[in-house]
Amino acid sequence: MKSFIPVLISVIPIPILMIAFGVLWEKHPPKIINWIYGYRSIRAMKDDNTWKFANLYQARVWRWSGNILLVFALIFSLNFTKSYKEIPAWIFYTELGIMILTIIPAEIALRRKFDKEGNLR
Repeated sequence: MKSFIPVLISVIPIPILMIAFGVLWEKHPPKIINWIYGYRSIRAMKDDNTWKFANLYQARVWRWSGNILLVFALIFSLNFTKSYKEIPAWIFYTELGIMILTIIPAEIALRRKFDKEGNLR
């Protein structure tokens, strides 16, 4: 049980942050377009409509994928406590990679819904 706690502490921050920001951005999305806070890409920052859509879409993706990652992180943490030095790093980098890959569906959704100037299709 001793080795379970460090493993757990090292693998749950990314899913918890994804869930937290997903809930936060769904209920209180960033109001103004900025480079500090919110889902920021060239396409998302075209105008207010693309900004609102991108942040709401990314909030849903992060909430959904964060919950799935949390379940997998907990399962792996419980099952692989013997090699607690290597497994958390693999889980952490996998979570980080998945978090970065969530950009792809958001950009695809933006491309489908808006043209290059930010107008609705």
